Amino acid sequence: MEGQKFYPIDICGYKTELPILPLPSGVRICFFNLHGDQELTEHCGKQIAKLLEGTCDVVITAESKGLQLAHVVARELGQRFYAVCRKSKKLYMQDGIEASVKSITTGEEQTLYLSKHDADLIKGKRVAIVDDVVSTGGSLLGIEKVVTLAGGNIVKKAFVLAEGDARDRKDLIYLAGIPLLK
Repeated sequence: MEGQKFYPIDICGYKTELPILPLPSGVRICFFNLHGDQELTEHCGKQIAKLLEGTCDVVITAESKGLQLAHVVARELGQRFYAVCRKSKKLYMQDGIEASVKSITTGEEQTLYLSKHDADLIKGKRVAIVDDVVSTGGSLLGIEKVVTLAGGNIVKKAFVLAEGDARDRKDLIYLAGIPLLK
C-alpha cells in the first residue's frame, strides 16, 4: 500500500516491520499478525517456550492469533494438549465455562468460552497464559477469569509483544515492546 508506514522491531533477533494501522478510537497500532507466517510463529513460540520452561503444566490462549503460537509453545514444552478460550460457543462447549471481556482491538465486550475438556485439562494445574499481544489487558483479564473459574493456577503470562503501558507491568513477560501511537 503506497504511503503505508511501518514500525521496525527486533523480536529476540528476528527483525521485521509492523504496519501502522488506525483504530476507530483514533489510536494507531503497530499491527502484529502471526497468521500464515510459519517462520515468525516458530521463532516467537520457541522464544516464549524458553521463558516458560519448567514453570507450567499447561498453556492456554485465546483464539485466533494465539492458536498457532500456543501450538508451538506447547510442543516445545512437551505438552500434548493446550487449552483454548474461544470467542464463540461451539456445539461441543455446552457444559464449559465463560467470561466476558473488553478488548482494545474489538472495542466491544465479548465473551470467552472454554470447553469442559479444556477446563478439566487446567483444573489444579500450573497454567501459563500465552498470546500474541497484550495492550490494555482486557482480553488477558478474560482469560484469567476463565482459568480461575476452571480451578487453574496462573503462574506466567507470556506474550510476543507488550503494547503501550503493558510494557511497564511487572506481572507479564514478553519478547519485545511496541508503542501505542496517537
